Amino acid sequence: MNPLHTALWGVLPYLVTTLLVAGTAWRYRYDRFGFTSHSSQLHESTLLRIGSPLFHYGLLFVVAGHVTGLLVPETFTERVHVHEWLYHANALAVGGVAGLVTTAGLAVLIYRRLRVPAVRAASLRSDRLVHPLLVATLVAGLAATATTTSEHPYDYRQGVSVWFRSLFTFSPDVPVMAHAPLVYQLHALLGMALFALWPFSRLVHAFTAPVGHLFRPYVVYRSRGTRGQGVGRVRR
Repeated sequence: MNPLHTALWGVLPYLVTTLLVAGTAWRYRYDRFGFTSHSSQLHESTLLRIGSPLFHYGLLFVVAGHVTGLLVPETFTERVHVHEWLYHANALAVGGVAGLVTTAGLAVLIYRRLRVPAVRAASLRSDRLVHPLLVATLVAGLAATATTTSEHPYDYRQGVSVWFRSLFTFSPDVPVMAHAPLVYQLHALLGMALFALWPFSRLVHAFTAPVGHLFRPYVVYRSRGTRGQGVGRVRR
């Protein structure tokens, strides 16, 4: 077995995972107040209102598509009578649109950071690495998605997905990933680089998303006006 392939697809994923977990724990222990996006909304809000929803909502669909494509085996979709052509057509349509929306949102955010002096001054040093890496990862992902329309498309569910699931059994299927098209290998390497930088950049704020706020009970409040009026409910 090629030592380089073993290092890239058999060892590197575990190193990146260790760095992600340990780095996040270290960041939370020593920089708990740094678990934030370092919002620059006070400096500029118009472009932010455009770019941020496009990027974040698009990214949610991108992540959902990756989870489905990598973790759900082909045998399962066949068992529930989802034909392979339908699965790939849906992945191409939804994944392609989600990728374009995410890229467009990121482009607006990068333009905002470069063109607005106050936002540029508030940038972190890690942004200089993370932003180009995000762009490269998204472009590589879109390029990989586009290959499904070629005359001889690559079935990543029988290649990349098999390798990814094998990582959880600590028996990585290195040859399967080593024979994947270059664009898929590049996308995987860029993704691992992104996760390696995750704990040391503003991306770490994803772990503090206020999801619990959606499920908090209402708080009853009363106004200081006329007795019996002004009763309402707000979330805590």
